Amino acid sequence: MIPALATGGVNPWLAAAMIGGVAITSTVGEVCTAAAMKSIGDLDEIRGKSGLRGAIVAVLTCPMFFVGVGFLALAFFALLLALNHLSLSLAGPASASLTLVTNAVAAKIFLKENVDRRRWISAILVCIGVYLLAH
Repeated sequence: MIPALATGGVNPWLAAAMIGGVAITSTVGEVCTAAAMKSIGDLDEIRGKSGLRGAIVAVLTCPMFFVGVGFLALAFFALLLALNHLSLSLAGPASASLTLVTNAVAAKIFLKENVDRRRWISAILVCIGVYLLAH
């Protein structure tokens, strides 16, 4: 549980929900953006064939790119809300570490990326660090 001192007097469940909201919207945005870029292909090759304008058009005509950008914008505003109510020393590391973990899980499940043992261990260590900060 997050102590009241770290949450600035905010209910710990509400604090956890705010941090979780940042992590979830950020992860969805990053996964959608990564999926869009993978579907577009190598921008250097596109630029070589069609010039810079062709690469820009390739990105701007991909709907998944805009879904990702929309969720990243939501994540930004969710972070602003969290920072309005929580201390930066909690909200920043907690949302960043939770995003690291959810990105690893989402990359494995949705993007079929190889997430090796070293990344899982680092994610666990970051979570332990945030737990220590919160207590």
